[in-house]
Amino acid sequence: MYVIGELIAFLIFAVALIASSIFVIAAKNIVRAGLSLIVSLFSVAGLYMLLNAYFLGVIQVLVYVGAIGILILFAIMLTKTEMGSDSDVR
Repeated sequence: MYVIGELIAFLIFAVALIASSIFVIAAKNIVRAGLSLIVSLFSVAGLYMLLNAYFLGVIQVLVYVGAIGILILFAIMLTKTEMGSDSDVR
């Protein structure tokens, strides 16, 4: 019974990782791509936890999701981008 639970958790993390990784590449909105990068990093941390590598899972969340992910999102949001088309400017 315990093995079935691990298998289900692995499948959930694997599908979330594959889907969010594809969305990182395919997203046209860069903020959504950054958020899906954070989801994929969380999925990798979950896979580390399933492998009983708890230290790597915690470090993955603290360093990559907590620091790098938020840094990327702040850099994206603070970058000045044009909103709308040229016809909006008067």
